Amino acid sequence: MDGHAPGLCGDEARRYIQAGISTDHECFTAEEALDKLSMGMKILIREGSAARNFEALAGLLNDHWKNMMFCSDDKHPDSLLHGHINQLCARAVAKNINPFKVLQAACINPILHYNLGVGRLRPGDSADFILLKDLKKFEVLQTYLQGELVAENGETKINSADHLSNPNQFDCSYTVPEDFIFPARPLDTSAYPYPVIEAYDGQLITGKWNAELYAKNGKWEADPSRDILKIVVLNRYKKAPVAMAFIKNFGLITGALASSVAHDSHNIVAVGVHDEALSLAINGVISEKGGISLVNDGIVKKTRITGSRFDEYRGWVSGSRKLYSTGC
Repeated sequence: MDGHAPGLCGDEARRYIQAGISTDHECFTAEEALDKLSMGMKILIREGSAARNFEALAGLLNDHWKNMMFCSDDKHPDSLLHGHINQLCARAVAKNINPFKVLQAACINPILHYNLGVGRLRPGDSADFILLKDLKKFEVLQTYLQGELVAENGETKINSADHLSNPNQFDCSYTVPEDFIFPARPLDTSAYPYPVIEAYDGQLITGKWNAELYAKNGKWEADPSRDILKIVVLNRYKKAPVAMAFIKNFGLITGALASSVAHDSHNIVAVGVHDEALSLAINGVISEKGGISLVNDGIVKKTRITGSRFDEYRGWVSGSRKLYSTGC
């Protein structure tokens, strides 16, 4: 059974492992990973688009390669353009970690731990393998499945399947700015201590920061001058109250950003500097039945990322990302 227990150590981690949890891909410090390794847990080094723990954990491969693996958890298309597990292998070898220790963590350990019937190329096994240019850059030249060449030099040879016209479920109504009013307590202009989510770059874990907020016209509002923005979650599957809070370290100075790429429920999450922008951004996601929507100066840039417009998303995100123009 796979685990999700960032920061869990000591006796609590021991009880967690004794309950049958055999892996953890959420470790973000070497000390935490070593603690769990000492109790028999397998550690996956996660390096995805949001959570990046490779630099903190890669050094453990020198001594613990038999009990470690790689994973990405969540990898966005713009990140996939640069590589996947092969990219982690190259980075590990660049740190002078033995290539065969790296290959065991990348290829053999997952097969053994998850009891997979592929990947060891024994007599009679399916011929599923890749050819690499070398064991430094780990550039993939060819990919074979069941003995058939399915990709070469970064180009697939597999025919594309037909796309569904509307693969995502959206049973929510379009929003108006009034949906995101955050009633203040008290209803005057005095300062009020309020907990603010503190985002950390490259991590999924967050902190708590108590900020002095001021009510304006009987409601709490974002304060981009202090990088305190409003974050909301809209249930896309049914009518439900909007969840609202404040977040810092996001960096927007104007507009809003909304996305339905939000594991594991994939509701619509939006961050913005005012309610009008939040509404526009969320409505952009709703209109496309999923995706990412950016609002800047009242202009909506929206992209659907499933179905027939996946390539459009890939090009927009990887080739012309515009978030920096809004301060993010």
